Amino acid sequence: MLSHIVRPMVQTQVRLLANSRATRSVLISTVAQWLSFLGVHAQVEHLRATNGKIHLCLTVDKPEACDTCDWQKIVGNLGSCTADYSPFPDLAQFTTYQQSTLQRLLAYLIQVGSPDQPILWDTLQPQLKAIGFDEPTLLGVRSALKVPQSLDDLVDGLDADVAAIALPKAVSLAMMDRQVNQSEDQALAALLKAMKHESTC
Repeated sequence: MLSHIVRPMVQTQVRLLANSRATRSVLISTVAQWLSFLGVHAQVEHLRATNGKIHLCLTVDKPEACDTCDWQKIVGNLGSCTADYSPFPDLAQFTTYQQSTLQRLLAYLIQVGSPDQPILWDTLQPQLKAIGFDEPTLLGVRSALKVPQSLDDLVDGLDADVAAIALPKAVSLAMMDRQVNQSEDQALAALLKAMKHESTC
């Protein structure tokens, strides 16, 4: 899997970076390379280190997998945006069916993440809160965990908007144990596929 290939490479690059005499220039090129693994073309415009952290200013070009029309809309929306927007969508605007589907999808990721281990809600709940699950979603996921979920049923006709909101949460769930198993990988791929749709300019 990609994580098994990229992570050791990043660890090696970090070790080399720590021993480099040209730390600034090497870090700039390394960050651009890391983003290129995701198909993102980026250029570091500014770099500084303060309080034990590295601060970067990036210029990002259209990612390889991004539709041109979608990218134009993103750039246009940013140019006309006058207020900050919460990174967490208002799930209350979703229909009951959409919310239920989202909760069942997330429950499925939890179920297949550690299929041979019991799910301990008291241990799991704080972890889900830490990665941004709100209370209604927590309640729905807890209920959905009581029955086995089927990926085929969940992704059949899956709404692209639900898939788009589910994907980052699904990635967070899959990476909680620092590895992605085959079932989790299939679920993430299914969400990506559901997000792909024809767009018009």
